[in-house]
Amino acid sequence: MPLPGQQSPLMIHWEASPEKQMDCQQKGKNNKTECFNHVRFLQRLNSTHLYACGTYAFHPLCAAIDANRFMLPSHFEEGKEKCPYDPARGYTGLIVDGGLYTATRYEFRSLPDIRRNLHQRPLKTEESPLHWLNDAEFVASVLVRESRDSPVGDDDKIYYFFTERAGEETTSFFDKSHVARVARVARVCKSDVGGKKILQRKWTSFMKARLVCYIPYYEVLRSVCSLDGGGWASTVFYAAFTLSAQWRTMEASAVCRYSISAVQRAFEGPYMEYQDSTRKWARYDGAVPEPRPGSCITDHSRRKGYNSSQDLPNSVLDFVKLHPLMFEEVKPAGGEPLLVKKSVAYSRLAVDRVQALDGRSYDVLFMGTGDGWLHKAVVVGSGIHIVEEVQVFRDLQPVESLVISHAQRSLYVGAASGIVQVPLATCARYTSCYDCILARDPYCAWDGRACRATATMDSTGLVQDIQSGNKGCRSISGRGSLPWKNRTVLQGDDVLLPCDQRSNLARAVWLLNGSEVLGMGQDRLRVGVDGLLVTDTLPQHSGEYRCYGEERGLQTLLAAYSLTVLPEIPRSPTAATPPHAASQAANDMKVAYISAIVTLVVLCAVLSTILLYMSCLEKRKGKYVLGEPRPSSVELQTVSANCLRKGHREEEEEEEELTYPDGCLRIIPGEAPTAATSPIKELPVAVPPLPPPLPAELTNGMGALPNVLRKMNGNSYMLLQQQEEPLVSPLYSASFTEELSKILEKRKHTQLVEKLDESSV
Repeated sequence: MPLPGQQSPLMIHWEASPEKQMDCQQKGKNNKTECFNHVRFLQRLNSTHLYACGTYAFHPLCAAIDANRFMLPSHFEEGKEKCPYDPARGYTGLIVDGGLYTATRYEFRSLPDIRRNLHQRPLKTEESPLHWLNDAEFVASVLVRESRDSPVGDDDKIYYFFTERAGEETTSFFDKSHVARVARVARVCKSDVGGKKILQRKWTSFMKARLVCYIPYYEVLRSVCSLDGGGWASTVFYAAFTLSAQWRTMEASAVCRYSISAVQRAFEGPYMEYQDSTRKWARYDGAVPEPRPGSCITDHSRRKGYNSSQDLPNSVLDFVKLHPLMFEEVKPAGGEPLLVKKSVAYSRLAVDRVQALDGRSYDVLFMGTGDGWLHKAVVVGSGIHIVEEVQVFRDLQPVESLVISHAQRSLYVGAASGIVQVPLATCARYTSCYDCILARDPYCAWDGRACRATATMDSTGLVQDIQSGNKGCRSISGRGSLPWKNRTVLQGDDVLLPCDQRSNLARAVWLLNGSEVLGMGQDRLRVGVDGLLVTDTLPQHSGEYRCYGEERGLQTLLAAYSLTVLPEIPRSPTAATPPHAASQAANDMKVAYISAIVTLVVLCAVLSTILLYMSCLEKRKGKYVLGEPRPSSVELQTVSANCLRKGHREEEEEEEELTYPDGCLRIIPGEAPTAATSPIKELPVAVPPLPPPLPAELTNGMGALPNVLRKMNGNSYMLLQQQEEPLVSPLYSASFTEELSKILEKRKHTQLVEKLDESSV
């Protein structure tokens, strides 16, 4: 919403009609991505109107928009030869002196084409007998005003940059199993009007040459931008490349710079010719007709009577049809790329030329990445120095457009999610002279107190060093006053001293007590990107540590620490638990945990046997009655072995019924555990046989445990024991210690859980 006093922003809603969207869906297109109006072209047509073209749900339309009213017209133009149907197709367009020069694959099944519209002489590329373009994907187009101050009366030219399938002979380095795609640069003359009988309504000046940067046949052209420096003869092209799909294990980008003179040399060199026998393009060494095929009309041509392309002889036009490809390659300035960067995919480039304080002009590149970042760099000599990296979009998405506005001193970054305005200069983020100088940003300089933009103030007293990036500050070491941080550790412990470098190009330098330089070669010291790690500290590691960021000979203090290593404190036997004791305690906990589980299993087995026995008695003697009616809840309580021995003695002496015919189990109704309050009516029943002894191993593989229970209740537990501890259960012939030893021996090779659940101990 605009602020008070400001005008409302002008906005145009240009959407595809529901009928066109339905028609698009019926053709099998995606109604979430393709069946919309994607605006692919927007430029100023003249002083009063803008010209825009959109895909309009696979029915391209174009419109002339009044720049002042900023409203769509009532009448639209057919756009099928000016704009692609498919929004995903590579496309480029320029308006030059009222003519619309576009390049794309226009219709659904058409071949790629370079066309001129909005002109009295519409033109396009030739398709027979040779296709001038082989599955081309266009990236950019650039106008070069070569007619200005031309000593030969040359014509303006439009240069097109694209990738296409390679047809020329390849080297053994290329993988024959893949179809090679190479980068190309093509050109046409602005005054071309086609041939009279041959190449009617076709380009007579179309020529193309191969563009190489770093790894031939394995690089894909992504973006191109240009600068002319005030005259066409100084025009340079910057191009960004990424590795092709064959290099799936590696991601890298390269940036190359090309001069207009290098492009001209390629177009003035030998031609190539398609050979039917080998189905490849090879160098043509035959005769070349006059005037030179593919060249523009110059003063030399006019003196011979060729005032336009329609005056050219048939031999020249026939040669143009069969020889559109040049033999010479266009190589980068210096023969190598300015920048090769791994793990980055550059998607768009924009360039600005800045006058620095040393009187030189520097090209500043803005490079958008495939994951929403922006890299700002300055070209120094034959290399590139990256000034800063900024994350423009939070979501991972390719940067699709970059536009520089000198009036707003801003860069506009466009992506699928929107447009972001970024200032060209962010000098305030450099807080010291060292940061300002080391950045080597042509937009910024140090005034003695702060880093400021050079465009907003007088250059008197400003300090800047783009060439070397290390001159201008008062000393080579920025020993600023930083607060000391105290670190105290015990001998033998490890300690990390953090130190964040402000620059990716800086090297960490550590000093101990002002003199000793610490490095990776020293014992127990590890220098990393996060700081200094001291392992297994000793008393001699105590001292004052300083961390500097060193770059191009300058050092900046980043962190300061005072480390104290205390001698190891002796521990009394009662205060500390020896390691073997701790290990034994952990084993005891595991044994107790297993004991509780097995004991519960044993009790369940005993109870099942008793219930089965009682069921048999009920079938033989009738209903089993225990005393007077009591509450339904009962408690089973184990009785010591004396009752069993007592029962045996009575059987031997009196041969009478047992006192406890239920196998020495007292069944106590209710909650009272006292035997006196629970009289039992004796029944004349036969003495049942004793239950068989429990097996040594239960079905779950766990050994039998003695009668000690561990009751689980959250994170607490309780050990329950019988009243007569010295006595041994009749089911076991050994003591508790002996049984526990047997259990540990059986379980020593069994896998145990190292870390118990949170709900257990």
